[in-house]
This record gives sequence, structure tokens and C-alpha cells, in this order.
Amino acid sequence: MTTHPPTTRRLVYGHAQLHDCLAFANADTAAQEAEEIKAIAAARTWGQARTLRTTHVSNPVHPEDYDPDEDPADDEPFDINEVGSVMQGDWPPMVAGRALTLLPEDLQTRFGKQQFTALNGDLLEIPLSSEAELVDELRQRGYEVRRDDELINVLDGRSFSPLAG
Repeated sequence: MTTHPPTTRRLVYGHAQLHDCLAFANADTAAQEAEEIKAIAAARTWGQARTLRTTHVSNPVHPEDYDPDEDPADDEPFDINEVGSVMQGDWPPMVAGRALTLLPEDLQTRFGKQQFTALNGDLLEIPLSSEAELVDELRQRGYEVRRDDELINVLDGRSFSPLAG
């Protein structure tokens, strides 16, 4: 397991529906990330989607990140679920993977199980039953922790995914 020092002491967490586990995000940027994801998903045309500038997340159809010659013209209707990286589950990146950089390694080992996905990278599967003990441990270590299931699932793409239910 790769060791990464925690990047923040303020965390938001919740039940990530896709992997049915707890997931964590940086509370300092999570709301802005979610707004950027929703803005891209809400674009009405390919041109509108391509020109959206983001600060916290990559834009899967921005010309710097994606070849616009492979996509419909700017005035064509846009559907986020037709974007290759979205269909493959690569965008937005799995929120359940963030715990691997946000949580102290000893807590990752104690409460979670690192899972490898061939296409989408590693994630830390933390069972919902561990919530109270893990949150208590984080707070004892000086972390500010709050639960927001909706925000966590927006970060995971569940606000637009046809798999959301």
C-alpha cells in the first residue's frame, strides 16, 4: 500500500452508492468540485461543454483533454453519458479512491480493504458498519469530519449516471 500524507484535516464523507461503502473527500474543495461536475453534466451542447473552465476537476470534453474532432459539432446536443470516459467509468474519478490519499495509512488498513479495478484504479472499500468508530478516530486525531451523502455521490457522478437509482 502506498503511503501518502493526509492532504487536509477537513473531510466530508458519505455512503458512496456505486461501491456501497464509505468515501471521503477534501471538505475545502468538495462543494466546488461537485458544482463543476454538475455544470459539465448540464451542458446543452457540445460547444458549451467544451468551453466550461474548471478549477477542481478535469473537463472530459475540454479541447486540452479530449480531441474535439472525434466528437459532434459545437452546436450538437450534448449528453454527458455519451462521453467515452463517462461511459467507461473513468470520469469523474471514483470517489472511493480518495481515501487512499486522505486517510492516515493505519486507519486505511484498520477500517478498509484496498480493491483494485482493472480499468478505474484503486479504491478503499470501507464498510458502512465502520462509520462511527472511524469518524470517532478521525475526530480524536484532530480532523473535522461531516457527513454529506448527496455531495459524495455527486463527486462520484451519480447525479447524472443512468446507473443511479
